[in-house]
Amino acid sequence: MHKGILSTIAIGAVAVACGFGVKAHAAPPTEIAVGSTAPNFTLPSQEDRPISLSEFKGKWVVLYFYPKDQTTGCTIEAHNFQRDLDKYHKLNAVVLGVSLDTVASHKAWCAKDTFNFKMLADPDHKVVDLYGVPIKTYGPMHFANRETFLISPEGKVVKVWPKVDPNVHSTEVLAEITTDEKK
Repeated sequence: MHKGILSTIAIGAVAVACGFGVKAHAAPPTEIAVGSTAPNFTLPSQEDRPISLSEFKGKWVVLYFYPKDQTTGCTIEAHNFQRDLDKYHKLNAVVLGVSLDTVASHKAWCAKDTFNFKMLADPDHKVVDLYGVPIKTYGPMHFANRETFLISPEGKVVKVWPKVDPNVHSTEVLAEITTDEKK
């Protein structure tokens, strides 16, 4: 075999062994379309209390999926939602964060960063799969993609953000709710 090919194979094997191989989780069969009814679910929050989507009928729901507690982008995004929480309340909206992290991880992060909106634990990725959110794999670890669903007070999906910039996302969501309120 050619020496360059062997080197490439060896480098690829080391990258995969060190967890640099990135692959997407097999795509879940469900894709939630704008205009469809948001599927109900129940997940535990950071208070280890079950939270169901159906509890928020009559309110706007910002259902945002994020990769990992206490990581840079996720912390920025969560702080921006926390910063704007009063604005959400004035618009009759709630914010629900979902990741594959555990209740204990959420509890520690919320205590450390003083988040007081609901962070929901989905380590078995039941809701992540239900909403068709891609899962990325880095070595043995799995992360939900950063994706947001805006659900109307009637329970319909109004907007989906498949790619999110955590620096400006809360502002984008507030603008969308304000625009939809005027319709």
